[in-house]
Amino acid sequence: MTANQKIYNWYNTIDIWLTQWMAAHALTIVRIGLGIIFFWFGALKIVPGLSPAEELVRNTTPFVNPAWFIPVLAIWEVVIGLGLITGKFMRFTLLLLFLQMPGTALPLLVLPNVVWTQFPYGLTLEGQYIIKNLVLVGSGLALGATVRGGRLTADPEA
Repeated sequence: MTANQKIYNWYNTIDIWLTQWMAAHALTIVRIGLGIIFFWFGALKIVPGLSPAEELVRNTTPFVNPAWFIPVLAIWEVVIGLGLITGKFMRFTLLLLFLQMPGTALPLLVLPNVVWTQFPYGLTLEGQYIIKNLVLVGSGLALGATVRGGRLTADPEA
């Protein structure tokens, strides 16, 4: 066996191990990480004035009373977070997540001056905060694809 073949075999062995490890653990890490984000952001909204998103929520939803809406939204997000962290009631948890997500995009339409510096590509910090939710939606979709027992596999033949 040549030195190049030995290096390739070593690299291939490591690559197989890493991809198998990622396939075995990625969804759990995504689920718990997503759960922490929802729990944390929701918990911040429970305490008036603590969440940096509170004013954005108030300005986006002037048609509802923030005295009850923000606490309900906070509890909603905490429940999503707990469901994701524990992995319990995933269908219900993901339903809550997907029902909540359109509301997070609402400022893009309702408050364009707050989210865009230059439409359609220049985003303010608030706009970036909203656009990052695309990753949350994608993560939710990946998790939703497994509620019937599906899993990731590192083996393309499987």
